[in-house]
Amino acid sequence: METDNLLFAFGLTLFAGLATGIGSIIGLLHKKFNPKFLAASLGFSAGVMIYVSLVEIFVKAKDSLTHEYGATPGYWMTIAGFFTGIAVIGIIDKLIPSGENPHEINKTKDYDAGSQQGKTKLMRLGLFSALAIGIHNFPEGLATFLAAMENPTLGISIAVAIAIHNVPEGLAISVPIYYASKSKKKAFILSFLSGLAEPIGALVGYFLLMHFFGDATFGFVFAAVAGIMVYISLDELLPTAEEYGEHHVAIYGLIAGMAVMSVSLVMMA
Repeated sequence: METDNLLFAFGLTLFAGLATGIGSIIGLLHKKFNPKFLAASLGFSAGVMIYVSLVEIFVKAKDSLTHEYGATPGYWMTIAGFFTGIAVIGIIDKLIPSGENPHEINKTKDYDAGSQQGKTKLMRLGLFSALAIGIHNFPEGLATFLAAMENPTLGISIAVAIAIHNVPEGLAISVPIYYASKSKKKAFILSFLSGLAEPIGALVGYFLLMHFFGDATFGFVFAAVAGIMVYISLDELLPTAEEYGEHHVAIYGLIAGMAVMSVSLVMMA
């Protein structure tokens, strides 16, 4: 049964990571791209992730840690884990130069893609974006994997939310590389490969932690996962949603995501 859970969790993480390939395809089929739909989808994803992090994951982490250490110490450890997750993903974000950060998706308009210098800059932007997104995907993969191991239905919700979040990341890689190289194949392969960091992150994290897994480890890591997901939502998903569409489109998507997640949690209870 545990092996089945392991394979299911890994499959969900692989699905979420390889959604960068969907973003790549959208970027290469530019005429079919609908920015308002993407903005609403990103807002929806943020709503799912924020709600499930604060209402479900944080609470499960607190239950594990209070069971192990008592009410007050366990609560403090949950808070520490939550902000540790935020600190980890924040440091990763800070270490990536802003010009290559995957948040800066519309950078291609700054360059003259027809000149050799412009092509070099675009290729560099695409390659650095692939590296940056690969680094970001490590903790995201672990978050999806652990959630799916704990609760498969919860794992599906998080995997779908992260998959939506990965779509513009695929765009961030494929568009500059395509304009620089004129090779759709190269643009797609590089964005596809960056998504593999997510299942790799899941496996590396799991095998590093599997020998230490108990209520304490699970609770602290799960609290950190909640922090990571809240940070991603506030720092990446909502700003990117507003970049692609109007403010209210993103907010309506956010509210819809929270509403759908709340109803689904009640139905699963």
